[in-house]
Amino acid sequence: MIVKPLDYNLLKVLDVLLEEQSVTAAASRLHLSQSAVSKQLNKLRETFDDQLFERTAYGLKATPRAMQLAPELRDVLQRLEQFTRPSTFNPAASQRKFRMHIVETAYSLTYPNFLPQLLKEAPQVSINSNTWSFDSMEKLLRCEIDMGIICREWDKRSAIHVNNLPAELGFSELIRDYPVCLVRKNHPALKEKWDQQTFLKYRHLQVIFGGLEQWLLDEVLRLEHLHRDIAVNMTDFNCAMELCEQSDLILCAPRRYIQKMVTNYDLVCLDVPVALEPGAYVLVWHKHFNQDPSHTWLRNLIIDGVKSYRAEE
Repeated sequence: MIVKPLDYNLLKVLDVLLEEQSVTAAASRLHLSQSAVSKQLNKLRETFDDQLFERTAYGLKATPRAMQLAPELRDVLQRLEQFTRPSTFNPAASQRKFRMHIVETAYSLTYPNFLPQLLKEAPQVSINSNTWSFDSMEKLLRCEIDMGIICREWDKRSAIHVNNLPAELGFSELIRDYPVCLVRKNHPALKEKWDQQTFLKYRHLQVIFGGLEQWLLDEVLRLEHLHRDIAVNMTDFNCAMELCEQSDLILCAPRRYIQKMVTNYDLVCLDVPVALEPGAYVLVWHKHFNQDPSHTWLRNLIIDGVKSYRAEE
């Protein structure tokens, strides 16, 4: 069999096709037309002398040969990126575009503390930010994004303990935080002894954020065969606080994030009457980027900026 020369630019196309199992979805991710991706797939088929994908009613299905290539493909792409990466980094001249996914509540706690310095040192560098979602971890592990800022727990009872992060990731704790309760002024609970019984007596309003479906608080209560009566699930804290203001629902929220907002609402802040270890906002990245000087520069800028803010508190 004659081995055809490999166009390394096609490997990224193959990688995305293996993940998406769809020419349409792959074209969207690669910012190419469907016809362009189809042409590149034909070149890949010629190169590997295999169909690579078969069409089914549910999309593309990888052939055994494609499945055989998949495990090593990501490693090859990462090595190629390392091979072509500059050995030095000049922030003032760089036009690097970083990709970050961040939990909603972390923006106000982190961005103001490092972005002014970034714009000063690297006026042409840009950051493409997206809200952390259910597929962000996979994108981080595939090196499709540079880094993320996520919520993780230090409480040993939590399934998302910091030490349970994938081994491929590096991390640095940025800020410790813990939940507090919000109730409207004149809430009937304020006339009662504030304890766990009162806390669980009333219905709750819950905000889902950071790609998490459940809080440590609920994990701990479940261990004690207890649970909160969640009346409403939402994804926006501003709307949740407005609803909390107009009802007897109790809202639990991260303290550092809420303390920046609560002055705009007619709400009372209370401690959560459940013993919990404070959690943390954590900067995470794939160790593939450990030797990347531009990546190291941004990581240090974020870590040092947030650390300086915490020292001033």
